[in-house]
Amino acid sequence: MKQLLTGDEAIARSAIDAGVCFASAYPGTPSTEILQELAAQSDKIYAEWAPNEKVALESAIGAAIAGSRAMASMKHVGLNVAADPFFTNAYTGIGAGLVVITADEPGMHSSQNEQDNRHYAYHANVPMFEPSNSQECYDMMQTAFELSETFDVPVLIRMTTRVCHSKSIVELKEPKSKFNIPFKKNQEKYVTVPAIARQLRINLLQRNEKLKKYSIATAYNYAEMYDTAIGIVASGVCFDYAKEIFMENASYYKVGFSHPMPLDNIKEFASKVDKLYVLEENDPIMETMIKSYGIQAIGKELFPTEGEMLPERIRLAFYGEELSGPKHSLEDVPPRPPTLCAGCPHRGLFYALGGRDGLFLSGDIGCYTLGYAPPFNAIDTVTCMGASISSAHGAQKIFDMFDSKMRAVAIIGDSTFLHTGLNSLMSVAYNNSKVVTIILDNRITAMTGGQHNPGTGFNASMGDAPIADLTAIAKALGIKHIKTVNPNMLDEVEQALDWAVSLDEASVIITRWPCVLKKMTESDNTEFTGAYTEKYTVDEDACSSCAICLSAGCPAISVDNDTMLASINDSCVGCSICAQICPSEAIVLKEDN
Repeated sequence: MKQLLTGDEAIARSAIDAGVCFASAYPGTPSTEILQELAAQSDKIYAEWAPNEKVALESAIGAAIAGSRAMASMKHVGLNVAADPFFTNAYTGIGAGLVVITADEPGMHSSQNEQDNRHYAYHANVPMFEPSNSQECYDMMQTAFELSETFDVPVLIRMTTRVCHSKSIVELKEPKSKFNIPFKKNQEKYVTVPAIARQLRINLLQRNEKLKKYSIATAYNYAEMYDTAIGIVASGVCFDYAKEIFMENASYYKVGFSHPMPLDNIKEFASKVDKLYVLEENDPIMETMIKSYGIQAIGKELFPTEGEMLPERIRLAFYGEELSGPKHSLEDVPPRPPTLCAGCPHRGLFYALGGRDGLFLSGDIGCYTLGYAPPFNAIDTVTCMGASISSAHGAQKIFDMFDSKMRAVAIIGDSTFLHTGLNSLMSVAYNNSKVVTIILDNRITAMTGGQHNPGTGFNASMGDAPIADLTAIAKALGIKHIKTVNPNMLDEVEQALDWAVSLDEASVIITRWPCVLKKMTESDNTEFTGAYTEKYTVDEDACSSCAICLSAGCPAISVDNDTMLASINDSCVGCSICAQICPSEAIVLKEDN
Protein backbone atom coordinates (compact mmCIF):
# COMPACT_ATOMS: atom_id res chain seq x y z
CA MET A 1 0.00 0.00 0.00
CA LYS A 2 1.17 3.53 -0.80
CA GLN A 3 0.27 6.76 0.97
CA LEU A 4 1.15 10.43 0.61
CA LEU A 5 2.77 11.37 3.93
CA THR A 6 4.83 14.12 5.47
CA GLY A 7 8.12 13.08 7.03
CA ASP A 8 6.60 13.40 10.49
CA GLU A 9 3.63 11.26 9.49
CA ALA A 10 5.96 8.67 7.94
CA ILE A 11 8.00 8.45 11.16
CA ALA A 12 4.83 7.90 13.18
CA ARG A 13 3.39 5.31 10.78
CA SER A 14 6.72 3.49 10.65
CA ALA A 15 6.90 3.34 14.44
CA ILE A 16 3.49 1.68 14.59
CA ASP A 17 4.38 -0.73 11.79
CA ALA A 18 7.67 -1.56 13.56
CA GLY A 19 5.79 -2.72 16.65
CA VAL A 20 6.75 0.19 18.88
CA CYS A 21 4.87 0.15 22.18
CA PHE A 22 5.87 3.44 23.83
CA ALA A 23 6.37 6.98 22.53
CA SER A 24 6.96 10.19 24.42
CA ALA A 25 7.67 13.78 23.36
CA TYR A 26 7.42 17.43 24.21
CA PRO A 27 5.85 19.52 21.41
CA GLY A 28 8.19 21.66 19.35
CA THR A 29 8.14 22.67 15.69
CA PRO A 30 8.96 20.88 13.41
CA SER A 31 8.64 17.63 15.41
CA THR A 32 5.20 18.13 17.01
CA GLU A 33 3.16 16.18 14.48
CA ILE A 34 5.03 12.92 15.15
CA LEU A 35 3.55 12.43 18.60
CA GLN A 36 0.21 13.88 17.55
CA GLU A 37 -0.08 11.24 14.83
CA LEU A 38 0.81 8.51 17.31
CA ALA A 39 -1.59 9.77 19.98
CA ALA A 40 -4.40 9.69 17.42
CA GLN A 41 -3.91 5.91 17.17
CA SER A 42 -4.00 5.05 20.86
CA ASP A 43 -5.40 1.60 20.03
CA LYS A 44 -2.07 0.71 18.38
CA ILE A 45 0.53 2.45 20.54
CA TYR A 46 0.87 4.22 23.88
CA ALA A 47 1.85 7.86 23.25
CA GLU A 48 2.21 10.68 25.75
CA TRP A 49 3.21 14.30 26.10
CA ALA A 50 5.95 14.64 28.70
CA PRO A 51 6.57 17.83 30.73
CA ASN A 52 9.93 18.20 28.93
CA GLU A 53 12.29 16.36 26.59
CA LYS A 54 14.50 14.97 29.34
CA VAL A 55 11.50 13.28 30.93
CA ALA A 56 10.36 12.05 27.50
CA LEU A 57 13.69 10.37 26.74
CA GLU A 58 14.14 8.95 30.24
CA SER A 59 10.66 7.44 30.01
CA ALA A 60 11.44 5.92 26.62
CA ILE A 61 14.71 4.53 28.01
CA GLY A 62 12.76 2.86 30.83
CA ALA A 63 10.30 1.35 28.35
CA ALA A 64 13.15 -0.01 26.21
CA ILE A 65 14.95 -1.50 29.22
CA ALA A 66 11.65 -3.09 30.24
CA GLY A 67 11.64 -4.92 26.91
CA SER A 68 9.53 -2.99 24.40
CA ARG A 69 10.50 -0.88 21.43
CA ALA A 70 10.30 2.79 22.38
CA MET A 71 10.95 6.23 20.92
CA ALA A 72 11.25 9.88 21.91
CA SER A 73 10.89 12.82 19.53
CA MET A 74 11.80 16.49 19.95
CA LYS A 75 12.95 19.59 18.10
CA HIS A 76 16.67 20.32 17.98
CA VAL A 77 16.89 22.47 21.12
CA GLY A 78 14.94 19.78 22.96
CA LEU A 79 17.89 17.43 22.66
CA ASN A 80 19.88 19.91 24.74
CA VAL A 81 17.37 19.30 27.53
CA ALA A 82 17.55 15.54 27.00
CA ALA A 83 21.35 15.40 26.58
CA ASP A 84 22.05 14.00 30.06
CA PRO A 85 20.16 10.70 29.61
CA PHE A 86 21.11 10.59 25.90
CA PHE A 87 24.84 10.42 26.61
CA THR A 88 24.53 7.90 29.42
CA ASN A 89 22.17 5.63 27.50
CA ALA A 90 24.84 5.41 24.80
CA TYR A 91 26.97 3.70 27.48
CA THR A 92 24.33 1.35 28.88
CA GLY A 93 22.59 0.42 25.66
CA ILE A 94 19.00 -0.75 25.54
CA GLY A 95 16.78 -3.77 26.14
CA ALA A 96 14.50 -3.49 23.13
CA GLY A 97 15.11 -0.97 20.36
CA LEU A 98 15.22 2.75 21.18
CA VAL A 99 15.12 5.55 18.59
CA VAL A 100 15.47 9.28 19.27
CA ILE A 101 14.23 11.72 16.64
CA THR A 102 15.69 15.23 16.52
CA ALA A 103 14.02 17.71 14.18
CA ASP A 104 16.59 20.38 13.32
CA GLU A 105 15.59 23.74 11.89
CA PRO A 106 18.01 25.32 9.42
CA GLY A 107 16.75 28.83 8.80
CA MET A 108 15.25 29.16 12.31
CA HIS A 109 11.64 29.48 11.17
CA SER A 110 10.40 29.14 14.76
CA SER A 111 13.50 28.59 16.88
CA GLN A 112 15.96 30.63 18.88
CA ASN A 113 19.07 29.06 17.36
CA GLU A 114 20.25 27.03 14.38
CA GLN A 115 22.28 24.33 16.09
CA ASP A 116 23.29 21.27 14.12
CA ASN A 117 22.39 18.18 16.13
CA ARG A 118 24.58 15.90 14.06
CA HIS A 119 27.22 16.90 16.61
CA TYR A 120 25.30 14.92 19.23
CA ALA A 121 25.76 11.66 17.35
CA TYR A 122 29.52 12.20 17.12
CA HIS A 123 29.83 13.46 20.69
CA ALA A 124 27.81 10.62 22.23
CA ASN A 125 29.02 7.91 19.80
CA VAL A 126 25.49 7.10 18.74
CA PRO A 127 24.64 5.90 15.20
CA MET A 128 22.63 8.34 13.10
CA PHE A 129 20.36 8.28 10.06
CA GLU A 130 19.51 11.34 7.92
CA PRO A 131 16.42 10.84 5.74
CA SER A 132 15.89 12.94 2.62
CA ASN A 133 12.20 12.27 2.06
CA SER A 134 9.17 10.57 3.59
CA GLN A 135 9.99 7.13 2.16
CA GLU A 136 13.40 7.24 3.79
CA CYS A 137 11.80 8.43 7.04
CA TYR A 138 9.65 5.33 6.98
CA ASP A 139 12.40 2.91 5.95
CA MET A 140 15.13 4.32 8.18
CA MET A 141 12.84 4.24 11.21
CA GLN A 142 12.29 0.51 10.68
CA THR A 143 15.99 -0.12 10.16
CA ALA A 144 16.91 2.04 13.16
CA PHE A 145 15.07 -0.29 15.54
CA GLU A 146 16.75 -3.34 14.05
CA LEU A 147 20.14 -1.61 14.28
CA SER A 148 19.44 -0.55 17.87
CA GLU A 149 18.79 -4.13 18.90
CA THR A 150 21.65 -5.60 16.86
CA PHE A 151 24.26 -3.25 18.33
CA ASP A 152 22.61 -2.60 21.71
CA VAL A 153 22.55 1.17 21.24
CA PRO A 154 20.07 4.04 20.97
CA VAL A 155 19.82 5.40 17.43
CA LEU A 156 19.45 9.05 16.43
CA ILE A 157 17.38 10.08 13.40
CA ARG A 158 18.17 13.64 12.34
CA MET A 159 15.42 15.33 10.36
CA THR A 160 15.10 18.93 9.20
CA THR A 161 12.10 21.19 8.69
CA ARG A 162 11.72 20.47 4.97
CA VAL A 163 11.82 16.71 5.50
CA CYS A 164 9.40 16.92 8.45
CA HIS A 165 6.77 18.93 6.64
CA SER A 166 7.14 18.01 2.95
CA LYS A 167 4.93 15.24 1.54
CA SER A 168 5.97 12.40 -0.73
CA ILE A 169 4.77 8.93 -1.63
CA VAL A 170 5.54 6.19 0.90
CA GLU A 171 5.27 2.49 0.21
CA LEU A 172 4.25 0.84 3.47
CA LYS A 173 5.33 -2.54 4.80
CA GLU A 174 3.39 -5.24 6.57
CA PRO A 175 2.94 -4.11 10.20
CA LYS A 176 4.72 -6.09 12.90
CA SER A 177 3.09 -7.07 16.16
CA LYS A 178 4.04 -5.15 19.28
CA PHE A 179 7.64 -5.95 20.15
CA ASN A 180 8.27 -7.15 23.69
CA ILE A 181 10.96 -9.25 25.36
CA PRO A 182 11.08 -10.23 29.04
CA PHE A 183 12.96 -7.84 31.31
CA LYS A 184 16.15 -9.20 32.84
CA LYS A 185 17.95 -7.57 35.76
CA ASN A 186 21.47 -6.56 34.77
CA GLN A 187 23.23 -4.16 37.10
CA GLU A 188 26.52 -4.50 35.23
CA LYS A 189 24.77 -3.01 32.21
CA TYR A 190 22.35 -0.44 33.54
CA VAL A 191 23.79 0.92 36.82
CA THR A 192 26.31 3.56 35.78
CA VAL A 193 28.41 3.88 38.89
CA PRO A 194 32.04 4.70 37.91
CA ALA A 195 33.33 1.14 38.29
CA ILE A 196 30.72 -0.14 35.83
CA ALA A 197 30.74 2.91 33.54
CA ARG A 198 34.48 2.52 32.88
CA GLN A 199 33.86 -0.87 31.28
CA LEU A 200 30.80 0.46 29.48
CA ARG A 201 33.02 3.14 27.94
CA ILE A 202 35.28 0.43 26.52
CA ASN A 203 32.24 -1.43 25.21
CA LEU A 204 31.04 1.78 23.54
CA LEU A 205 34.32 2.28 21.68
CA GLN A 206 34.38 -1.34 20.55
CA ARG A 207 30.80 -1.05 19.34
CA ASN A 208 31.72 2.05 17.36
CA GLU A 209 34.30 0.06 15.41
CA LYS A 210 31.62 -2.46 14.46
CA LEU A 211 29.28 0.35 13.42
CA LYS A 212 31.97 1.68 11.06
CA LYS A 213 31.79 -1.60 9.16
CA TYR A 214 28.00 -1.31 9.06
CA SER A 215 28.27 2.22 7.66
CA ILE A 216 30.46 1.00 4.81
CA ALA A 217 28.10 -1.87 3.99
CA THR A 218 24.64 -0.31 4.43
CA ALA A 219 22.50 0.39 1.38
CA TYR A 220 21.59 3.79 2.83
CA ASN A 221 25.04 5.01 1.76
CA TYR A 222 25.49 4.73 -1.99
CA ALA A 223 26.94 6.31 -5.12
CA GLU A 224 25.12 7.37 -8.28
CA MET A 225 27.57 7.80 -11.16
CA TYR A 226 26.83 10.12 -14.08
CA ASP A 227 29.18 12.86 -15.31
CA THR A 228 32.41 12.52 -13.33
CA ALA A 229 33.66 16.10 -13.72
CA ILE A 230 31.74 16.96 -10.56
CA GLY A 231 31.23 14.75 -7.53
CA ILE A 232 28.72 15.70 -4.81
CA VAL A 233 28.67 14.25 -1.29
CA ALA A 234 25.38 15.14 0.40
CA SER A 235 23.09 14.10 3.22
CA GLY A 236 19.48 14.77 4.11
CA VAL A 237 17.45 17.05 1.89
CA CYS A 238 20.65 18.50 0.37
CA PHE A 239 20.92 15.31 -1.68
CA ASP A 240 17.59 16.05 -3.39
CA TYR A 241 18.49 19.71 -3.81
CA ALA A 242 21.80 18.77 -5.44
CA LYS A 243 20.11 16.43 -7.92
CA GLU A 244 17.61 19.16 -8.78
CA ILE A 245 20.44 21.55 -9.63
CA PHE A 246 23.05 19.32 -11.28
CA MET A 247 20.86 16.46 -12.58
CA GLU A 248 23.09 14.11 -14.64
CA ASN A 249 25.85 16.70 -14.95
CA ALA A 250 27.39 15.37 -11.73
CA SER A 251 27.85 12.15 -9.80
CA TYR A 252 26.57 11.75 -6.25
CA TYR A 253 27.41 10.00 -3.03
CA LYS A 254 24.39 9.86 -0.74
CA VAL A 255 25.12 9.67 3.01
CA GLY A 256 21.95 8.31 4.61
CA PHE A 257 23.66 6.65 7.58
CA SER A 258 26.00 9.42 8.61
CA HIS A 259 27.58 8.30 11.86
CA PRO A 260 29.97 6.64 11.70
CA MET A 261 30.80 8.22 8.34
CA PRO A 262 31.55 5.83 5.44
CA LEU A 263 34.90 7.51 4.79
CA ASP A 264 36.45 4.64 2.84
CA ASN A 265 33.49 4.65 0.47
CA ILE A 266 33.70 8.41 0.04
CA LYS A 267 37.43 8.15 -0.65
CA GLU A 268 36.74 5.61 -3.38
CA PHE A 269 34.01 7.84 -4.82
CA ALA A 270 36.36 10.85 -4.76
CA SER A 271 38.93 8.92 -6.80
CA LYS A 272 36.39 8.59 -9.61
CA VAL A 273 35.51 12.27 -9.98
CA ASP A 274 37.55 15.28 -11.02
CA LYS A 275 36.45 17.60 -8.22
CA LEU A 276 34.57 16.79 -5.02
CA TYR A 277 32.02 19.07 -3.34
CA VAL A 278 30.35 18.55 0.04
CA LEU A 279 26.78 19.81 0.45
CA GLU A 280 25.38 19.94 3.98
CA GLU A 281 23.17 22.34 5.91
CA ASN A 282 24.69 24.34 8.74
CA ASP A 283 27.99 23.05 10.15
CA PRO A 284 30.81 21.54 8.02
CA ILE A 285 30.70 18.21 9.85
CA MET A 286 31.04 15.88 6.85
CA GLU A 287 33.43 18.30 5.17
CA THR A 288 35.76 18.38 8.18
CA MET A 289 35.83 14.60 8.47
CA ILE A 290 36.35 14.10 4.73
CA LYS A 291 39.23 16.57 4.60
CA SER A 292 40.80 15.13 7.76
CA TYR A 293 40.78 11.73 6.00
CA GLY A 294 43.06 13.17 3.33
CA ILE A 295 40.35 13.69 0.72
CA GLN A 296 40.40 16.96 -1.18
CA ALA A 297 37.00 18.61 -1.21
CA ILE A 298 35.26 21.97 -1.47
CA GLY A 299 32.55 22.83 1.04
CA LYS A 300 31.80 25.86 3.16
CA GLU A 301 34.40 28.00 1.40
CA LEU A 302 31.84 28.00 -1.44
CA PHE A 303 28.46 27.17 0.09
CA PRO A 304 26.69 29.10 2.89
CA THR A 305 27.14 28.11 6.51
CA GLU A 306 23.81 29.44 7.75
CA GLY A 307 20.20 29.06 6.75
CA GLU A 308 18.68 26.39 4.55
CA MET A 309 20.77 25.08 1.65
CA LEU A 310 17.92 25.72 -0.77
CA PRO A 311 18.37 24.97 -4.51
CA GLU A 312 18.56 28.66 -5.42
CA ARG A 313 21.36 29.20 -2.89
CA ILE A 314 23.29 26.21 -4.24
CA ARG A 315 22.86 27.46 -7.81
CA LEU A 316 23.98 30.97 -6.89
CA ALA A 317 27.01 29.73 -4.96
CA PHE A 318 28.14 27.25 -7.62
CA TYR A 319 27.25 29.00 -10.87
CA GLY A 320 27.09 32.60 -9.67
CA GLU A 321 23.68 33.04 -11.24
CA GLU A 322 20.01 32.63 -10.51
CA LEU A 323 17.23 31.18 -12.65
CA SER A 324 15.80 33.60 -15.17
CA GLY A 325 12.27 34.80 -14.60
CA PRO A 326 10.33 37.61 -12.94
CA LYS A 327 12.13 39.22 -10.02
CA HIS A 328 10.35 40.74 -7.07
CA SER A 329 11.81 43.58 -5.06
CA LEU A 330 11.23 43.55 -1.32
CA GLU A 331 11.92 47.27 -1.05
CA ASP A 332 8.31 48.20 -1.76
CA VAL A 333 6.87 45.56 0.55
CA PRO A 334 6.10 46.93 4.03
CA PRO A 335 7.50 44.84 6.90
CA ARG A 336 4.96 42.53 8.49
CA PRO A 337 6.40 41.27 11.75
CA PRO A 338 4.49 38.53 13.60
CA THR A 339 2.06 39.79 16.21
CA LEU A 340 -0.13 38.43 18.97
CA CYS A 341 -3.51 37.24 17.70
CA ALA A 342 -6.58 39.43 18.03
CA GLY A 343 -7.91 38.70 21.50
CA CYS A 344 -4.69 37.11 22.78
CA PRO A 345 -4.89 36.99 26.59
CA HIS A 346 -1.26 38.16 26.87
CA ARG A 347 -2.01 41.57 25.32
CA GLY A 348 -3.29 43.21 28.52
CA LEU A 349 -0.25 42.15 30.51
CA PHE A 350 2.25 43.40 27.94
CA TYR A 351 0.38 46.68 27.57
CA ALA A 352 0.71 47.17 31.33
CA LEU A 353 4.35 46.08 31.52
CA GLY A 354 5.43 48.18 28.56
CA GLY A 355 4.17 51.31 30.24
CA ARG A 356 6.28 50.86 33.38
CA ASP A 357 9.80 52.03 34.13
CA GLY A 358 12.37 50.41 36.41
CA LEU A 359 11.67 46.83 35.38
CA PHE A 360 14.05 44.18 33.99
CA LEU A 361 11.69 42.03 31.91
CA SER A 362 13.01 38.49 31.49
CA GLY A 363 11.11 36.60 28.80
CA ASP A 364 10.82 32.99 27.75
CA ILE A 365 9.99 30.74 24.79
CA GLY A 366 6.42 30.85 23.53
CA CYS A 367 3.88 33.02 21.68
CA TYR A 368 4.42 35.61 24.38
CA THR A 369 8.01 36.15 23.22
CA LEU A 370 6.34 38.58 20.79
CA GLY A 371 5.88 40.90 23.76
CA TYR A 372 9.39 42.18 23.01
CA ALA A 373 8.19 43.95 19.84
CA PRO A 374 6.51 47.32 19.38
CA PRO A 375 4.16 48.62 20.56
CA PHE A 376 4.76 46.76 23.83
CA ASN A 377 8.58 46.63 24.08
CA ALA A 378 7.95 44.57 27.18
CA ILE A 379 10.68 41.89 27.10
CA ASP A 380 14.39 42.59 27.56
CA THR A 381 15.92 39.11 27.20
CA VAL A 382 15.04 35.63 25.93
CA THR A 383 17.39 32.64 26.19
CA CYS A 384 15.73 29.23 26.33
CA MET A 385 12.87 27.27 27.87
CA GLY A 386 12.59 28.12 31.57
CA ALA A 387 15.42 30.66 31.59
CA SER A 388 13.16 33.64 32.34
CA ILE A 389 12.94 32.95 36.06
CA SER A 390 16.59 31.95 36.50
CA SER A 391 17.82 34.98 34.54
CA ALA A 392 15.54 37.28 36.49
CA HIS A 393 16.90 35.81 39.73
CA GLY A 394 20.51 36.46 38.73
CA ALA A 395 19.68 39.98 37.59
CA GLN A 396 17.80 40.77 40.80
CA LYS A 397 20.74 39.69 42.96
CA ILE A 398 22.99 42.11 41.04
CA PHE A 399 20.46 44.94 41.28
CA ASP A 400 20.28 44.40 45.04
CA MET A 401 24.06 44.15 45.38
CA PHE A 402 24.56 47.60 43.84
CA ASP A 403 21.50 49.22 45.44
CA SER A 404 19.68 49.56 42.14
CA LYS A 405 15.95 50.28 42.29
CA MET A 406 15.38 47.94 39.32
CA ARG A 407 13.00 45.02 39.83
CA ALA A 408 13.36 41.80 37.87
CA VAL A 409 10.16 40.38 36.41
CA ALA A 410 10.07 36.90 34.83
CA ILE A 411 7.43 36.18 32.18
CA ILE A 412 6.79 32.50 31.45
CA GLY A 413 3.98 30.44 29.91
CA ASP A 414 2.14 27.70 31.76
CA SER A 415 3.54 24.84 29.67
CA THR A 416 7.04 26.35 29.76
CA PHE A 417 6.79 26.74 33.54
CA LEU A 418 5.94 23.03 33.85
CA HIS A 419 8.72 22.23 31.34
CA THR A 420 11.69 23.80 33.13
CA GLY A 421 10.38 26.70 35.22
CA LEU A 422 9.72 24.82 38.46
CA ASN A 423 13.39 24.38 39.37
CA SER A 424 14.04 28.05 38.69
CA LEU A 425 11.16 29.20 40.87
CA MET A 426 12.41 26.87 43.59
CA SER A 427 15.79 28.58 43.35
CA VAL A 428 14.14 32.00 43.66
CA ALA A 429 12.41 30.96 46.88
CA TYR A 430 15.38 29.01 48.26
CA ASN A 431 17.80 31.87 47.69
CA ASN A 432 15.52 34.58 49.08
CA SER A 433 15.18 36.46 45.81
CA LYS A 434 12.47 39.06 45.30
CA VAL A 435 11.76 38.23 41.66
CA VAL A 436 8.24 38.83 40.39
CA THR A 437 7.27 35.75 38.34
CA ILE A 438 4.30 36.05 35.98
CA ILE A 439 2.92 32.73 34.73
CA LEU A 440 0.78 33.18 31.61
CA ASP A 441 -1.80 30.42 31.94
CA ASN A 442 -3.69 30.34 28.66
CA ARG A 443 -4.85 26.75 29.40
CA ILE A 444 -2.94 25.11 26.53
CA THR A 445 0.48 24.74 24.88
CA ALA A 446 -0.36 27.38 22.32
CA MET A 447 2.80 28.10 20.32
CA THR A 448 3.10 24.58 18.92
CA GLY A 449 -0.54 24.27 17.95
CA GLY A 450 -2.63 23.63 21.06
CA GLN A 451 -1.23 20.49 22.64
CA HIS A 452 -2.27 19.51 26.15
CA ASN A 453 0.08 19.58 29.12
CA PRO A 454 -0.10 18.60 32.80
CA GLY A 455 -2.03 21.78 33.56
CA THR A 456 -4.91 21.33 31.10
CA GLY A 457 -6.76 18.28 32.43
CA PHE A 458 -6.25 16.10 29.36
CA ASN A 459 -3.46 13.82 28.15
CA ALA A 460 -2.22 13.26 24.59
CA SER A 461 -5.04 10.83 23.81
CA MET A 462 -7.64 13.29 25.19
CA GLY A 463 -8.24 11.17 28.26
CA ASP A 464 -8.99 12.92 31.53
CA ALA A 465 -5.88 13.75 33.56
CA PRO A 466 -5.20 15.41 36.93
CA ILE A 467 -4.62 19.16 36.62
CA ALA A 468 -1.33 20.53 37.92
CA ASP A 469 -2.40 23.39 40.21
CA LEU A 470 -0.02 26.29 39.53
CA THR A 471 -0.95 28.07 42.75
CA ALA A 472 -0.37 24.96 44.84
CA ILE A 473 2.93 24.29 43.05
CA ALA A 474 4.17 27.82 43.69
CA LYS A 475 3.24 27.49 47.37
CA ALA A 476 4.97 24.12 47.62
CA LEU A 477 8.13 25.62 46.13
CA GLY A 478 8.19 28.23 48.87
CA ILE A 479 6.40 31.23 47.35
CA LYS A 480 4.16 32.97 49.92
CA HIS A 481 2.67 35.74 47.78
CA ILE A 482 0.49 34.58 44.87
CA LYS A 483 -2.31 36.27 42.93
CA THR A 484 -4.42 35.10 39.99
CA VAL A 485 -5.84 37.75 37.64
CA ASN A 486 -7.87 38.07 34.46
CA PRO A 487 -5.32 39.57 32.01
CA ASN A 488 -8.09 41.25 30.01
CA MET A 489 -8.94 43.48 32.99
CA LEU A 490 -6.26 46.19 32.91
CA ASP A 491 -7.09 47.60 36.35
CA GLU A 492 -6.74 44.10 37.81
CA VAL A 493 -3.36 43.62 36.09
CA GLU A 494 -2.04 47.02 37.16
CA GLN A 495 -3.08 46.46 40.78
CA ALA A 496 -1.38 43.06 40.81
CA LEU A 497 1.85 44.56 39.42
CA ASP A 498 1.75 47.36 42.00
CA TRP A 499 1.27 44.76 44.74
CA ALA A 500 4.09 42.53 43.51
CA VAL A 501 6.75 45.22 43.14
CA SER A 502 5.87 46.65 46.55
CA LEU A 503 6.91 43.39 48.23
CA ASP A 504 10.44 42.74 49.37
CA GLU A 505 9.99 39.01 48.74
CA ALA A 506 9.32 36.75 45.79
CA SER A 507 5.84 36.77 44.34
CA VAL A 508 3.89 35.03 41.60
CA ILE A 509 1.15 36.50 39.43
CA ILE A 510 -0.87 34.01 37.37
CA THR A 511 -2.76 35.46 34.40
CA ARG A 512 -5.53 32.99 33.63
CA TRP A 513 -7.56 33.20 30.43
CA PRO A 514 -7.78 30.68 27.55
CA CYS A 515 -5.90 31.09 24.27
CA VAL A 516 -8.16 32.58 21.60
CA LEU A 517 -7.37 29.59 19.34
CA LYS A 518 -8.06 26.97 22.01
CA LYS A 519 -10.89 24.53 21.50
CA MET A 520 -12.96 25.33 24.56
CA THR A 521 -13.84 22.48 26.88
CA GLU A 522 -16.92 22.20 29.07
CA SER A 523 -14.90 23.33 32.09
CA ASP A 524 -13.52 26.28 30.07
CA ASN A 525 -17.02 27.42 29.18
CA THR A 526 -18.01 27.20 32.83
CA GLU A 527 -14.97 29.08 34.17
CA PHE A 528 -14.65 31.64 31.35
CA THR A 529 -18.31 32.34 30.64
CA GLY A 530 -18.78 34.48 27.55
CA ALA A 531 -15.16 34.30 26.42
CA TYR A 532 -14.72 35.33 22.78
CA THR A 533 -18.43 35.78 22.13
CA GLU A 534 -18.49 39.58 21.66
CA LYS A 535 -17.15 42.12 19.21
CA TYR A 536 -16.32 45.80 19.50
CA THR A 537 -16.74 48.63 17.03
CA VAL A 538 -15.71 52.31 16.76
CA ASP A 539 -18.20 55.15 17.17
CA GLU A 540 -16.73 57.46 14.52
CA ASP A 541 -18.54 60.48 15.93
CA ALA A 542 -16.79 59.99 19.26
CA CYS A 543 -13.36 59.02 17.83
CA SER A 544 -10.80 61.80 18.41
CA SER A 545 -8.26 60.35 15.92
CA CYS A 546 -5.68 60.03 18.70
CA ALA A 547 -4.64 56.51 17.54
CA ILE A 548 -3.99 55.44 21.15
CA CYS A 549 -5.93 52.26 20.38
CA LEU A 550 -3.02 51.16 18.16
CA SER A 551 -0.88 50.85 21.30
CA ALA A 552 -2.88 47.71 22.09
CA GLY A 553 -1.01 46.07 19.21
CA CYS A 554 -4.15 44.30 18.01
CA PRO A 555 -4.34 43.26 14.34
CA ALA A 556 -8.10 43.86 14.38
CA ILE A 557 -7.58 47.62 14.78
CA SER A 558 -6.50 50.01 12.03
CA VAL A 559 -6.52 53.76 11.44
CA ASP A 560 -7.48 55.38 8.13
CA ASN A 561 -4.52 57.31 6.71
CA ASP A 562 -6.73 60.16 5.49
CA THR A 563 -9.30 60.64 8.25
CA MET A 564 -7.20 59.15 11.08
CA LEU A 565 -10.39 57.49 12.31
CA ALA A 566 -10.00 54.07 13.90
CA SER A 567 -11.88 50.98 12.81
CA ILE A 568 -12.15 47.39 14.04
CA ASN A 569 -12.56 44.46 11.67
CA ASP A 570 -14.33 41.14 12.16
CA SER A 571 -11.29 39.40 13.64
CA CYS A 572 -12.18 41.12 16.94
CA VAL A 573 -13.19 38.63 19.62
CA GLY A 574 -14.07 41.07 22.37
CA CYS A 575 -11.08 41.11 24.73
CA SER A 576 -11.94 44.81 25.40
CA ILE A 577 -8.33 46.02 25.86
CA CYS A 578 -8.79 48.71 23.22
CA ALA A 579 -12.02 49.90 24.80
CA GLN A 580 -10.32 50.21 28.17
CA ILE A 581 -7.49 52.40 26.85
CA CYS A 582 -9.56 54.63 24.53
CA PRO A 583 -9.63 58.10 26.16
CA SER A 584 -12.68 59.14 24.15
CA GLU A 585 -14.75 56.06 25.01
CA ALA A 586 -15.28 55.71 21.28
CA ILE A 587 -14.83 51.93 21.25
CA VAL A 588 -18.09 50.23 22.19
CA LEU A 589 -19.71 46.81 22.03
CA LYS A 590 -21.42 46.03 18.75
CA GLU A 591 -25.17 45.97 19.14
CA ASP A 592 -25.59 42.71 17.22
CA ASN A 593 -23.32 40.61 19.50
